[in-house]
Amino acid sequence: MTPRHFFLPTSAFLLGCVIAAGVIAQQYPAKPIRLVTSAAGGGNDFMARILAQAISGPLGQQVVIENRGGSSIIIGEVVVNAAPDGYTMLFASSSLWLAPLLQKTAYDPLRELAPVSLVDRGPNLLVVHPSLPVRSVKELIALAKARPGELNYSSTGIGTSTHLAAELFKSMAGVKLVHIPYKGSGQSTGALLSGEVQLSFATATSVGPHLRAGRLKPLAVTTAEPTPLLPGLTTVAAAGLPGYEAASTDGVFVPAKTPAAIIERLNQEIVRAINRPDVKEKFQSTGVEMIGSTPEQFAAAIRSEMSRMGKVIKDAGIRAD
Repeated sequence: MTPRHFFLPTSAFLLGCVIAAGVIAQQYPAKPIRLVTSAAGGGNDFMARILAQAISGPLGQQVVIENRGGSSIIIGEVVVNAAPDGYTMLFASSSLWLAPLLQKTAYDPLRELAPVSLVDRGPNLLVVHPSLPVRSVKELIALAKARPGELNYSSTGIGTSTHLAAELFKSMAGVKLVHIPYKGSGQSTGALLSGEVQLSFATATSVGPHLRAGRLKPLAVTTAEPTPLLPGLTTVAAAGLPGYEAASTDGVFVPAKTPAAIIERLNQEIVRAINRPDVKEKFQSTGVEMIGSTPEQFAAAIRSEMSRMGKVIKDAGIRAD
């Protein structure tokens, strides 16, 4: 039998797969979709609900929130084990794809989940207690170098965005700061307000009211560009540490092997929704900026962050086990 005899059935099979995928995409969605995210009441839960409501109408099916307790990597396991048919999505933060750099995980999120779209970015703020005699990033770096190991910073826990943003700062600035991890933003901010620690790379929502009241002093934002959430506040990069960038991002995933046509449909509806003024306003009220992307752009952003933060995590010997 010649190779040609093998080619014809294979071509027919591939054509059949393409036609089948097209039919599935046309019929999708035919039932409600679940969007798995963190426990009820948290930031991710609130944002996932905004997104679910915004895309339900255009999709013609209800998008139902399913709350789960635990870390992003644990929550993601529900989606990893779901059928790759577009009826189970995951709304998760960057802690999901950074988890394998910090601890042994039950699965590889890059292999077993397919990115759909970036949704938002939450800048961290470099804030200090008013008693600290610094008014800029350069002055903070100078003080930290003059007093190595004497300045403490708070975080919301090992491996969180508030922790890694500070460790990146330490690495790039060549300073020694002492990490004091707390359980959540309330305790972390409280320690800064009391003077128990001198600085923090906090989220905008956790320290915003205290900045407006003058109880804390902002020095810069951690994103590469200034944020419209805090007009007039410079970036860490522009204020003395060129190339510095750190932020917590959120995005939507589906199980690996979900048909590309379904991923494209979900991507279109998500990007369209987050560009609506009313949706943007709701997200910004939580202290984040909206970011839409293609699945490919999302995947590239994940790889870039893992490369950048992976070196910081390795050099600092950070483990979340």
